[in-house]
Amino acid sequence: MIASVPYSSSFVIAQAGTEGKSILQHIASGGPIGLLIILISFAAVALVVMHSIQLRLSKLAPAEQFDRLKELLSRRELDNARAFCEAPSNDSFLTRILGSALARCARSPFGLLEFRGALEESGKDQVAKLYRSTEGLALIATVSPMLGLLGTVLGMVGAFNTLGSSTGGFAKPDELAGSIAVALITTVLGLVVAIPVSACLVFFRNRIDSISSDVSEMTEELLGVVESHQSNAQQRPAAPQPQQPARQPATVQTAPRP
Repeated sequence: MIASVPYSSSFVIAQAGTEGKSILQHIASGGPIGLLIILISFAAVALVVMHSIQLRLSKLAPAEQFDRLKELLSRRELDNARAFCEAPSNDSFLTRILGSALARCARSPFGLLEFRGALEESGKDQVAKLYRSTEGLALIATVSPMLGLLGTVLGMVGAFNTLGSSTGGFAKPDELAGSIAVALITTVLGLVVAIPVSACLVFFRNRIDSISSDVSEMTEELLGVVESHQSNAQQRPAAPQPQQPARQPATVQTAPRP
């Protein structure tokens, strides 16, 4: 009995090698849950490609836009700088931050005195939007292994139902193969999707941090241009006012008495 175990196991391995399934056949054995995980993986690939294109410094803060804004602010053309930022053709991470800050200063009675605070708040809002754009990848990284676990549970339920409905409490291996395949393949598919997506999520969020730091240096330079103009305006002496000649007292002429 003991000697027959190596023989039977070697026979099973040889039979599995001759009748091995292809990758597509393994995926198809995952059932509807496996198909759903495959569809989610296509969405993950699309999101990864999209973020790889969009999350770049040359895309979020083009050098030509920075040079143009610095030129306009150095010439004190605040309205033209705001119009440049609000133009749809110039939409970027940098112009959204600066345009929002300039618009707030234009509405405020304090003017450019709160330009620094407006830049900081606008920058936080835009960085938060960049983080929210990666929530799709975070959702896929969370849902994929849970779907795999769901497929595992459904496969085990199907296997036990097969055992329960069999006569004598014994079922043939081929009767359990379908349910066990769903239980194992869905778990594998869920992990295969979730692991690389989680790595991509961390990579893109680190890239957002790096880009935010670079754009912060750009806005600090633009802020320095505006504040230098303000300090020059405050230090400039006022033009002397021309002195008005002293008024002579008006003489009152009286009529001669009769």
